[in-house]
Amino acid sequence: MSESPSTAWPYPRPDSPPLLSPDQAEHTLDVWLVPKFSMLTLFCMLEPLRVANRFGRDLFAWRLRSADGDGVVASNGVRIEVDGQLGSVPDDASLMVVSSYEAEAGITARERAVLRRVAAHGGWLGGLDTAPFILARAGVLEGHRVALHWESVPAFRREFPGLRISGERFESDIARQTGAGGTTGIDMMLDRIERDYGPALSDAVGRQLVHDRYYGAGGRQARYEGLPRSVLRSLAMMEANLAQALPIPEICRMAGQSQRQLTRLFLTHFGETPKQCYLGMRLDRAQRLLAGSHCRVTEAALATGFAHLAHFSRAYRARFTESPRETAARGPG
Repeated sequence: MSESPSTAWPYPRPDSPPLLSPDQAEHTLDVWLVPKFSMLTLFCMLEPLRVANRFGRDLFAWRLRSADGDGVVASNGVRIEVDGQLGSVPDDASLMVVSSYEAEAGITARERAVLRRVAAHGGWLGGLDTAPFILARAGVLEGHRVALHWESVPAFRREFPGLRISGERFESDIARQTGAGGTTGIDMMLDRIERDYGPALSDAVGRQLVHDRYYGAGGRQARYEGLPRSVLRSLAMMEANLAQALPIPEICRMAGQSQRQLTRLFLTHFGETPKQCYLGMRLDRAQRLLAGSHCRVTEAALATGFAHLAHFSRAYRARFTESPRETAARGPG
């Protein structure tokens, strides 16, 4: 059984257990491995999720899939066992396709139908390396910018002249994510962590992986560059624990800082106390849930650690000058 972040472990907690089951984690990523997939791509994609779990509660789990439920041999000749068949993924799954050489070989109408089913039910779909070919042939990339390995761009452009090809290493929106493969998987997952939990946790995971993050053509400096280590640790712990808010004294303990000193640092750098900053993070997450999905108000409140709906509504209105129901009514557009 995993330790709760409020018990014995300092920041970051140790890698035990290294793997989570879907019923333990907030998010589960299903990964379809296509024969001759890139092992490097797979590992780079999964490691940020594993490391993210070290900074708080159990955030991410993953399940490996193959078309028939049997193990899959990667391009380097190593066989990887899987957790189940592609056809058994949930309708609303988050499904990433990982392929490399001969991506089209052996892909049948049955597998393409699974991709269309997930797309039709509002699931999240991604593809790395040559996998955008598989997604495009299933007809699930219309209206989305597509990033893929540079060697594949000419052939992709010829086959799918109507799709918008990006020059970036990866492209990401609320429903699709495509990328060039290889180490790009790290940046893709850091981007997903930032979308779900915020930049402090994403930056902390990148530092733990000793990875210089790629931000695209526009680029940006790490937004928390120059902050004291205890502040960075505190922010990462807060973002990793939005659904079950930690007591501020516990965050101070994990960050190795007294509450008085941490409060002084937060006021200096942000003009807010740690408690105020933490509350703002939870409310910002609630707003993203209500505005970007069909999440109900009660679900958003529980997902961000509010046990009492009235308290949630008052705090939400104070921050956004509208009620959570008004945000939810607009929905994802």
